[in-house]
Amino acid sequence: MKMASVENGIVTAIALLVLSLAGIDAARAQRVLIKIDGSSTVFPITEAVAEEFQKNHKGIKVTVGISGTGGGFKKFCNGETDISDASRPIKPSEVELCGKNKIEYVELPVAYDGLAVMVNPKNTWATHMTVKELKKLWEPEAQGKVTRWSQIRPGWPDKEIHLFGAGVDSGTYDYFTEAIVGKEHSSRGDFTASEDDNVLVQGIATDPLALGFFGVAYYEHNKDKLTLVAVDDEKPENGKGPTLPTYENVVSGAYQPLSRPIFIYVSRKAADRPEVKEFVRFYLTAGRPLVREVGYVALADKVYDLALARFDKRAVGSVFGGKGSQVGVTLESLLKAEAK
Repeated sequence: MKMASVENGIVTAIALLVLSLAGIDAARAQRVLIKIDGSSTVFPITEAVAEEFQKNHKGIKVTVGISGTGGGFKKFCNGETDISDASRPIKPSEVELCGKNKIEYVELPVAYDGLAVMVNPKNTWATHMTVKELKKLWEPEAQGKVTRWSQIRPGWPDKEIHLFGAGVDSGTYDYFTEAIVGKEHSSRGDFTASEDDNVLVQGIATDPLALGFFGVAYYEHNKDKLTLVAVDDEKPENGKGPTLPTYENVVSGAYQPLSRPIFIYVSRKAADRPEVKEFVRFYLTAGRPLVREVGYVALADKVYDLALARFDKRAVGSVFGGKGSQVGVTLESLLKAEAK
């Protein structure tokens, strides 16, 4: 009898454990999911916003991937994600793909970013470069021909130059080539490319002959490993002489042509889900101070308010006309014109 009682007790305990685990799995299954992917540049902001949002929304899980702007748009326009991080405006081929799959979207600016040009700290000569010199180095015609520092400027060392840059699926690559070379997605191909900016940081940090570019926020977190190169667009209206991508210079527009807005794109269909609506509103309100915390330049409050109004009325499409990277644009003027 005692043995039977013990066995019954064990069976009961196991049954309760199974039911408990089933309850946990059911609770997990009931958590709603917001799926985000795209730009590695926008990732630190979206990740920080997602972490803060989830602290007060235990029933909502936000996943944030890094496929690059182009890779993110492919997923987004195929209906695989709810929100796409983008470091440039959507371009015609992506507009076409979204249209083909009947994916409408709301474009929302979330911050400004300065594209930083960087070298190894042991590089003592390249303290500043002109846009013309950067073009000479990065244009397609330079491949296999412009390979030494001395070819960029007389007096610089007759040593190899090793290039690092954002991957070709990246919005950062698209914007850099548009701003420096004059044509989006046009550059030499013999450089070390990666969608992961941390790979680029390590590459430049360990190579005294390296030069590369990526978003300034990654420089901010690796100041001891990298040295900024000031950029001179040789246009007096943007300020005289070489300029660094400081907070003040990006805000004022003095850091040209490498200052740019960065975005999230929200699926029009997903925007009507309560959890997505709440997350996006949180991003554009409570998320504002997080932008500066992770190393980016926050928009003016009036620009965030215009973006929020755009989201609330579900204004689909792009204020940039779906044409991709554009240099020297003003977000406030574009959003105000649309709001009229």
